[in-house]
Amino acid sequence: MVKKKLLIIFHSKSGKNLSMAEAVYRGASHPDVDVDIRFLKVSDANDQDLLWADGILFGSPENFGYMSGALKDFFDRTFYEVEGKVDAKPYAIFIGTGNDGQGALASIRRICIGYKFKEVQEPILISGDLTQSCVTRCEELGTGMAAGLEAGIF
Repeated sequence: MVKKKLLIIFHSKSGKNLSMAEAVYRGASHPDVDVDIRFLKVSDANDQDLLWADGILFGSPENFGYMSGALKDFFDRTFYEVEGKVDAKPYAIFIGTGNDGQGALASIRRICIGYKFKEVQEPILISGDLTQSCVTRCEELGTGMAAGLEAGIF
């Protein structure tokens, strides 16, 4: 059986989304789950990473009621290069926000529809400080995505 591949890409300026992404990565790296993982800052990710991946986790802060400019730039840089080659790839989202995160969530979802990705898990939106329960939720997101890929559920 071919090992599944999970791409975790994120943007963080203050460090909150980095901590969230690291928790997602820890969860995806659970010893009971065996997937290959690429853990990349969104500025380091490209179209080849999307083509490599069997599933994707997107992390972004909410900036001005929208996804981060860096994540939007990633989408701008990769769309035409992968158009028609990533249809139905499973994805999920994690967002660190000072507000409610709904603007960032809606903007990411809207673009993912254009890619024809398939959202497979409820998004994690964390407003305010990152508590231990928030970190646990991020770890569970990573574990769930990796386990779902490995089991062929997604």
